[in-house]
Amino acid sequence: MRTRTRFAVIGVGNEFRRDDGVGWAVVERLRKRAGDGPLPSDTVFATCDGDPGRLIGLWERAVLAVVVDAAHAHPGAPGRVHRLELHAGLLDRPRTTSSHGLGLGEAVELARVLGLLPDHLVVYAVEGADGSFGTGLSPAVAAAVDPLVTAVEDELARHRDAISGGRS
Repeated sequence: MRTRTRFAVIGVGNEFRRDDGVGWAVVERLRKRAGDGPLPSDTVFATCDGDPGRLIGLWERAVLAVVVDAAHAHPGAPGRVHRLELHAGLLDRPRTTSSHGLGLGEAVELARVLGLLPDHLVVYAVEGADGSFGTGLSPAVAAAVDPLVTAVEDELARHRDAISGGRS
């Protein structure tokens, strides 16, 4: 039997498609900060190209999974962040789409059918400006990274405290 991961933070995207690498950038920043101690020690940090099977494998059995991904919106506001939560097995749908062929919605639906959803799923979708080949985020998306890191740290702290508070 596999062990249960308490917390998973997953950056989705492609670091070689400019703004599509925002999830990877957030995970990298969190990994560096994890050594300073503010994050739960049982947090798994991972990056993924958005393949539904890989996503499910990363969040399977998690108490909390936080996913950070780039999104396209029409009309868009590069750097704007949308926070989505899983409710009753359904992911709130924003007016954005994933930058990948199959989106998070498909991964969530497949995981729901297979009984492999995390207990709680939070998605941060960041509207991008530049999906061309290359590295480096556009200025608007780069400016969203630090606030996203703080938001993810806050999600982890809230859930850690809720779990700790539930024990007598």
